Amino acid sequence: MSTIFGTMEVNLVNARGLKNNEFWGGGIDPYVLLQYRAQERKSSTAKGQGSKPMWNEKFTFRVEYPSADKQYKLILKLMDHDSFSSDDYLGQATIYLKELIELGVEKGRAEIHPRKYSVVGSNECYCGEIQVGITFTPKKTAAEEEYGGWKESA
Repeated sequence: MSTIFGTMEVNLVNARGLKNNEFWGGGIDPYVLLQYRAQERKSSTAKGQGSKPMWNEKFTFRVEYPSADKQYKLILKLMDHDSFSSDDYLGQATIYLKELIELGVEKGRAEIHPRKYSVVGSNECYCGEIQVGITFTPKKTAAEEEYGGWKESA
């Protein structure tokens, strides 16, 4: 099977029930680090929104299928932005994408409508949920690659 390239669009909607771990009783200012393989994106910081942040932001990732390591997962790390100290880790959610990508390859497009995923802390306990939607669209031909907005076909 030849390698298929495509685009995964992640719609980061919101989060609920995040733990406020601020020592001085201030609110948390959450943001999300989105990681797919070696690609990382960062959401805006939901300043003053505490444990119920809203983002409604979209992020795109380049997808290669099949990949050498067969790791098809999106990791969402929730962080709390702190002005005077290092940012605090609030927890993370992992979304496994193999079925979505395979369906997209087969059907030409696949989508998971926004749904909730559990956020798990470093001690493996539940610490809230994050709502995310994902769309995967394979490119029409494997030879069609994009270079900084220009399309070049082999």
